[in-house]
Amino acid sequence: MKLQNLISKIRPLDEAAMESARARQADLTKPPGSLGRLEALSIQMAGITAEAEPKIEHKVVTAMAGDHGVVAEGVSAYPAEVTAQMVHNFLRGGAAINVLARHIGARVVIVDMGVAADFDPHPNLVIKKIASGTRNIARGPAMRREQALAAIEAGVSVVESEIEKGLDILATGDMGIGNTTPSAAIAAALTGRSPAEIVGRGTGVDDAGLERKVGAVQRALTVNNPDSGDGLNVLAKVGGFEIGGLVGAILAAAAHRKPVVIDGFISTAAAMLAVSLAPQTRGYLIAAHRSQELGHQIMLNWLGLEPLLDLDLRLGEGTGAVLAMSLIEASCKILSEMATFSEAGVSDKE
Repeated sequence: MKLQNLISKIRPLDEAAMESARARQADLTKPPGSLGRLEALSIQMAGITAEAEPKIEHKVVTAMAGDHGVVAEGVSAYPAEVTAQMVHNFLRGGAAINVLARHIGARVVIVDMGVAADFDPHPNLVIKKIASGTRNIARGPAMRREQALAAIEAGVSVVESEIEKGLDILATGDMGIGNTTPSAAIAAALTGRSPAEIVGRGTGVDDAGLERKVGAVQRALTVNNPDSGDGLNVLAKVGGFEIGGLVGAILAAAAHRKPVVIDGFISTAAAMLAVSLAPQTRGYLIAAHRSQELGHQIMLNWLGLEPLLDLDLRLGEGTGAVLAMSLIEASCKILSEMATFSEAGVSDKE
C-alpha cells in the first residue's frame, strides 16, 4: 500500500545532529539555557532535518477546505455556503491567513478537498475533491474507508509537490464550516474523554448550539463506534476530507524530514490521526498555539506537545501556525548566526 510505504520512511529524529546543535548551544555567548524554549526548538529542528545548523528559507502553509454534513444538526453559527465563499476570499488574498503569510514570507497553498461547490481553475487552487462534503456523522459514517485513504493520499501528493518547489517548513491550515464537530469526535474517540470535555463553541455558537453540538458528537460516537486503534477507521467514521488531507500532509512532511507546525483544533485532530497511524511522526510536530477551543489542551496533552503561543486564537486557516513559524526561524538563526565564546573572544569562565 502506498500509505504504508510512506509511513515506513518516517525515521526517528537524528541524534547526531541534535547532539551537535546541543553542543553549539552550550558554547554560544549566553548563560546556558538562557534562551529557554528557543534553544530546545533549534535542537528539535536539527533532529528533524538531520542538519546540525538547520535553515529555513521556503515556508509553506496549506489551507485545506471541505464541507461537513453534520452542519444539518445546527452545530455552526455560519451556513455551509461560507466554506466556498472563504475559499474565494483565500484566492483573492483577503483572509487572515493571506495577511499573516505575507507578513512572514510564506506561500499559501489552497486545496479543495471536499467543498460542496465547484471552482473555476485558479493558479493558487489545487483541486483534490474527494466528494462534495462528508455525510452527516450524527447519522452514519462521514465517508467510506477508501475515501479516507484517498483523502490522506491527496494530502501526501500536495506536500510532495510543494517539496519539489521548495519547502523547509510546513504549517497546517483548514477551512470548513462545521469542522470543529468532527475534530471533537476524533479527539473524543482517540482520548476516550467525553464529548462534553472536548466540544467547544467553534464559530461562536450560543448555549443551545453548544448543547446541539455536544449531542451531535455523542451520537456520532454511538452510531459509528470508531475504532481508536485504527486511525483510518476513525477518519472514515467521524472525520472530514480536509482533515484527511492534513493527515497526509503531516505524514508526507515527516517522511521527508520537514518540520510540521500544527495550528489549532482541527489541525491538532489531524495530527492525532497522523500519530495514531505513524507514532514516529510525533517528533516532527511543533504545536503553534493553544486554541480557545475547550478540548484543545486535552488533545495537546495526548500528543505530548507544549504550544509556543497562547493568544486566545480560534480562527483556524493556519493563522497560529504561521505566526509560530517566526519563532522557529528565529531559533534556527540563533543557533547558526550567534557567535560562540571562542569566536567572539569572550571568556566563558568566571
